[in-house]
Amino acid sequence: MLSLFAQNYGFLPTRGSVMLDFVFLAMFGVIVIMGVSIALVRFRRMYNLHKWVQIILGVVLLLAVIAFEVDMRFFTNWRELAEPSPYYASGTVDTSLYIHLAFAIPTPLLWIYVIVMAIGKFPSPVMPNSYSNTHKFWARLAAIGMTMTAVTGWVFYYLGFVAS
Repeated sequence: MLSLFAQNYGFLPTRGSVMLDFVFLAMFGVIVIMGVSIALVRFRRMYNLHKWVQIILGVVLLLAVIAFEVDMRFFTNWRELAEPSPYYASGTVDTSLYIHLAFAIPTPLLWIYVIVMAIGKFPSPVMPNSYSNTHKFWARLAAIGMTMTAVTGWVFYYLGFVAS
């Protein structure tokens, strides 16, 4: 059963639902905000602003993922929307989804770890300390994970809901 939103498709000129369209576009914003936050700390040494941007981004992402999962599991039949794709019958859409999930599942867990550890290990106000190098290592992995989650999500979106 398609959701009320999905029956008329989303707001982009594709077969995606409103939620799929929203997440597709929102990930561009997430990547930009994440990049700006990294630049704030790396080039401007604005540690506290970086901290709060990351915490807010993490909370917003968590809420968005919950809303997305509820929509996909209970309201939107994404397979019905993707079926007209020339990549659906061959299994390419499913393969792209599995590759996407390989990044999308561990990345939020890694982000939570990075944020919780940073809150616990850095003083207030935030300043570099002995934990800084460890934080940089895990934060870089989290940033790569988020970037790959976005890129693989965009590929899945194209293959399932744009290609015709």
